[in-house]
Amino acid sequence: MQDSYEETPRVELTPAAAELVRRLRAAHGPLMFHQSGGCCDGSAPMCYPAGEFRTGAADVLLAELGVEGVAEPVGFWMSRSQYEVWSHTRLIVDVVPGRGSGFSLEAPEGVRFLIRSRVVGA
Repeated sequence: MQDSYEETPRVELTPAAAELVRRLRAAHGPLMFHQSGGCCDGSAPMCYPAGEFRTGAADVLLAELGVEGVAEPVGFWMSRSQYEVWSHTRLIVDVVPGRGSGFSLEAPEGVRFLIRSRVVGA
């Protein structure tokens, strides 16, 4: 029997975030997220065309998010150092009004992705 920690999705999208992902997918093709541990814009999840952000040994693939209306899963990557800090946390990707990073695909939309979190079992 799995414990609730194993059954809890590591990353999920709010309905608003899923809708934005659908719009961005239609405009830019397959997508990916990367969450670094930096300050300012680095603390927000960044959305890129899939493969545009080069991941490596310093990154962890937390989830491949299925989004209704999007053909392929959207990978959600996090820097390994950030993962160590947030290893017992469920990440909830949301969207809020405001200017995001110029490097993230939602920047021209007048909104930005934001991480909300909940602690899950130890």
